[in-house]
Amino acid sequence: MRNDAQWISTAIRKIEADFQRSADTHLIKLELPVLEGIDIYLKDESTHPTGSLKHRLARSLFLYALCNGWIGKDTPIIESSSGSTAVSEAYFARLLGLPFIAVVPRRTARKKIEQIEFYGGKAHFVDNPCEIYDESRRLAEELNGHYMDQFTYAERATDWRGNNNIANSIFEQMKLEEHPVPSWIVMSPGTGGTSATIGRYLRYQKQPTQLCVVDPENSVFHQYYRTRDLSLKGTTGSRIEGIGRPRVEPSFIPDVVDEMRTIPDAASIATVHWLEKLLGRKAGASTGTNLYGVLQLACEMKARGETGSIVTLLCDSGERYLDTYFNSEWVREHIGDISGYLAQLEQFEQTGQLI
Repeated sequence: MRNDAQWISTAIRKIEADFQRSADTHLIKLELPVLEGIDIYLKDESTHPTGSLKHRLARSLFLYALCNGWIGKDTPIIESSSGSTAVSEAYFARLLGLPFIAVVPRRTARKKIEQIEFYGGKAHFVDNPCEIYDESRRLAEELNGHYMDQFTYAERATDWRGNNNIANSIFEQMKLEEHPVPSWIVMSPGTGGTSATIGRYLRYQKQPTQLCVVDPENSVFHQYYRTRDLSLKGTTGSRIEGIGRPRVEPSFIPDVVDEMRTIPDAASIATVHWLEKLLGRKAGASTGTNLYGVLQLACEMKARGETGSIVTLLCDSGERYLDTYFNSEWVREHIGDISGYLAQLEQFEQTGQLI
């Protein structure tokens, strides 16, 4: 039976034990002398066991589903994902001895598919990214499984009040910094769950920090933020894996967001190539979206004579994207010319302005 109480209790213990064995992720300060008085930090989520921010989400989604009685000892797990959430959910499914199927767009990075398979999961491909939802529901019904549905449950599966969520962790790690209360936290939305957690936490803890959400091209989140039109639909998927959606997802909560911006995809890719020079390692493209938004805010603060700190997330490692975002031919074909933004970022290092 799906609601086997002893199995559920054991499953929750296994997930909590896995968490107990884990350390928090690092907060990296970028050294940018041109922004004197403005400090920028990256919370490095790539150091989770499954290599991305989505490890937190997958753990929360499994616990939420277990406590709701939706998963039993023989339940197949199905998820709609562009890759990182599926990698993390495959990890937890293997931990519990459950079969896992990820419904992914066919153009998902091959490295992510290999990681899903490494953890014992299977990839089920769709040609149109907009088809992942219906196909996931169909598979769950056909296999008598559970559709995890990160896009619906991400915002409610995580305790936004505290309990070592990502926002709580940021504020704990910032306590001894020169500007311990960030002026801004910057986040890009995939499900919208992380921005909902951060925004709610800021309000609940009565923090003055503002939340800026940065969206890639081909995503409807920013337009929805402006219009509140739930019927918005895109015709293509985001070119920045893991963020941006062609429809308004239930987990995106616009009223906890203070500001939204759309970041050009070419700027996102250029920024991760620029960041590699600072860190000596690669980050995924969504980190570029985040950081370009941070740099915009920092330049505006500098122009106004303000000081303070800005925190964003390094969402995953760029090693997953060697055949895409770090392949110059792929970038030229699918993103376009990024040389203008690379020149802009080099100039920024001298002037402190993005011109």
